[in-house]
Amino acid sequence: MRATILHAPGDVRVEDRDKPAIRQSTDAVIKLVAACVCGSDLWPYRGADKVSRPSPMGHEYVGIVEEVGADVKTVQPGQFVVGSFFASDNTCEICRSGYQSGCVHRQGVGGAQAEYMRVPLADGTLVATPEMPDDGMVPSLLAASDVLGTGWFAAKASEVGPGKTVAVVGDGAVGLLGVLAAQQMGADRIIAMSRHADRQALAREFGATDIVEERGDAGVKKIKELTGGLGAHSVIEAVGTQESMLQAIHATRAGGHVGFVGVSHDVALPGRDLFYSHVHLHGGPAPVRQYLPELIGLILRGEINPGKVFDLELPLEQAPEAYKAMDERRAIKVLLRP
Repeated sequence: MRATILHAPGDVRVEDRDKPAIRQSTDAVIKLVAACVCGSDLWPYRGADKVSRPSPMGHEYVGIVEEVGADVKTVQPGQFVVGSFFASDNTCEICRSGYQSGCVHRQGVGGAQAEYMRVPLADGTLVATPEMPDDGMVPSLLAASDVLGTGWFAAKASEVGPGKTVAVVGDGAVGLLGVLAAQQMGADRIIAMSRHADRQALAREFGATDIVEERGDAGVKKIKELTGGLGAHSVIEAVGTQESMLQAIHATRAGGHVGFVGVSHDVALPGRDLFYSHVHLHGGPAPVRQYLPELIGLILRGEINPGKVFDLELPLEQAPEAYKAMDERRAIKVLLRP
């Protein structure tokens, strides 16, 4: 089969690899219908994460089940499925509390930018749609696999709700879908922080009421100006840098909540500053599996269209161009078709 492999920073290739097979009785093998490049894939692509060996890429996926292990009960060959980027059993005590990404048997899921992939712990990781979806639904269902579920978790973690003012730090796919999530959860005011006209337009389409172009201390000052000097009730942090995290904390009012889902890179929090802020912090890898049934339902009923974050679609063979387009910010998010 054909698969996307990262060999070194900036060196992405589509190569022949062995088709995956069932290894454990709880596995499934799926034929990919669509995959995509994630903002977190750009960290190793840019050299911010070490690349020690050729690595199969991709952790966002939708596809059709081709084969299942003997102990798989909830999905079967021929079904269209959406899966999360962490495999979970969905039965342990942590999973039952709603944190499947912290499952005691958690496994990473990778190699989705390919023609086929193996999904471990299939019963707890994959969710089948009621029937084969229309092709036009595929981008939105793919978004549910990670960026929508992550934006949803960020909104939940930051206690978004009616009567709240929400600020979103980061205008990538997760940040934009955090805006959509905040709108769905009834936020009164949603402030998107973005310097890019195309992303600003999509943020407004998803529900943003205000746009702030400033960053850092200037961005915090602007948020304070828009909120009577207090700061936002809820702030979504969807970048993962020192600047973005401090911007999020400082833009939050006393007693407010920060939901942080940007993959942390060299973030160090000043203890005394945090101590006197009275800000709640909650986040981490999103338990996407918790939200998949709800999100799939919203998508299939036409209530949300998160697939709009995909502003470029390419065949799998052009995966190197997909990485380049996102790295150069010529695309918000690129969908790949095997």
